[in-house]
Amino acid sequence: MARGITRRSFVGAAGAGIAALTASSLLGCSSSSNASSAEQTAKKTNEVTVSMTTTSEPEAGFDPLFSWGCGEHVHEPLIQSTLITTDTDLNFVNDLATSYECSEDGLTWTFNIRDDVKFTDGEPLTAHDVAFTINGINSNEAAQADLSMIDTAVATSDTCVQLHLNKPYNAMLYTLAVVGIVPEHAYDAATYGTNPIGSGRYMLEQWDRGQQVILKANPDYYGDAPLMERLIVVFMGEDASLAAANSGQIDVAYTAATMVDSAHPAGYEVLNCESVDSRGISLPAILAGDSRVIEDDMVISAGNNVTSDIAVRRAINFGVDRQKMIDSVLNGYGSAAYSVSDGMPWYNPDMEVSFDAEAAKKCMEDAGWILASDGIYAKDGLRAAFDCYYSASDSVRQALTNEFANQMRDIGIEVNPVGSGWTYDASGIYAHQYSDPVLWGWGSNSPVEVYMLYYGDSSGNYACYKNAQVDKHLDAALAATSVDASYPEWQAAQWDGVEGVAPQGAATWVWLCNVDHLYFKRENLVVAAQKPHPHGHGWSLVNNVDKWYWE
Repeated sequence: MARGITRRSFVGAAGAGIAALTASSLLGCSSSSNASSAEQTAKKTNEVTVSMTTTSEPEAGFDPLFSWGCGEHVHEPLIQSTLITTDTDLNFVNDLATSYECSEDGLTWTFNIRDDVKFTDGEPLTAHDVAFTINGINSNEAAQADLSMIDTAVATSDTCVQLHLNKPYNAMLYTLAVVGIVPEHAYDAATYGTNPIGSGRYMLEQWDRGQQVILKANPDYYGDAPLMERLIVVFMGEDASLAAANSGQIDVAYTAATMVDSAHPAGYEVLNCESVDSRGISLPAILAGDSRVIEDDMVISAGNNVTSDIAVRRAINFGVDRQKMIDSVLNGYGSAAYSVSDGMPWYNPDMEVSFDAEAAKKCMEDAGWILASDGIYAKDGLRAAFDCYYSASDSVRQALTNEFANQMRDIGIEVNPVGSGWTYDASGIYAHQYSDPVLWGWGSNSPVEVYMLYYGDSSGNYACYKNAQVDKHLDAALAATSVDASYPEWQAAQWDGVEGVAPQGAATWVWLCNVDHLYFKRENLVVAAQKPHPHGHGWSLVNNVDKWYWE
């Protein structure tokens, strides 16, 4: 059978004015960009081709002990099975597990697993493989899944595994929902990523590094057989993705809000996936002159004399017109953001704040800030001015930062946008992560990010705000013996009526918007209902590709 389309072919097509690609470029597709949808479907009723960003390609291959499924952009690993998974409402449902329970002290989790699962090499999957995977992640310094709360995983039989924790941590379940189980008998760290053996819905058929990945249905899968038998993923830039759709050589092409209305390919419709992909700006809450030590020996400056004033942070939250940002920057493809977890079960509506420019100015003036002749507030010789860092390679973040600066000037605060890269050199974003406001992208189908961004000693606490009551709520949330029981404590950490990180409290962040994930999709392709997408276009789209089909 012909090989799939390559990223190089797409780039060439874009450079040549979206020239048509050859018939051999795409598995089972017509070579004519004018082929009807019916003709296209007839040639590939059981496969689909999807574009993803170049950063979606797993550097270490398809190995869960490194990053597959559980890296920055979490997703179901497809090639491997997981103990549990989540449905479209983010409820936990069993995959390999048939049941699980937590001890009263929160330190032992027991999982009973199926006895009818085989790896693609024909060997049975047992609890020993589960224990091997979890212990392997914890012994691998390069692993991106955080299971450090587990001291050890022990298989007590072929169908039972116990996880012994060093502290109560129920949010571990969200990580286990994306950790693929690997075979103890066939795992080799040097080769597994390129030749993965799993028990999931799909198998790796082909990987052309830097270009494409092809997955095919696992004929021995223990669950429902996938409706879509083949998934072809091509890695490319934004312009090439659009060129691919315009030339009719791709079925689902990712796009951005700045392009979706002006460059709509014929025969495609917009697939708009809601997300918790939040854009927010951290506001350092301590005075300049402090520091933070990261990676054991790297000292980073911390603190900001302007944003350390709680009145300034509250004024900033009042002064953001989120809907204007969504309309002017995102062309309406987004929603107002008030936290890192809007709409999630652990979200507290008290995080919400309405745009009120006069209230913003009152915050400043009540705290002793005086409006100077240049329209910027000042106090004791200090102007209400600061730099705001953003990723220079992201046009949307650049536009959001510039709009933020415009809106802040209207309330008497001067913001200087600084585009840079994710580096630790003097001008890099990471060198300023604790000392200057930074426009970040966050968002996960898990409350772990709430802990990471707000817990006092967390390295992700870019605001450097420490509060014993907030930490107490966060610790209590993780210590609950069920996820449902944790929600009130997550919410209380945001605002418990007296204290919290909400705008009426410490106001340690100003959240701007949730970015819709947008795709051009063939009109006759039915994409199954999506979970809220986490941060980043990528593999989360195809979490349920086995349920997609052609009409």
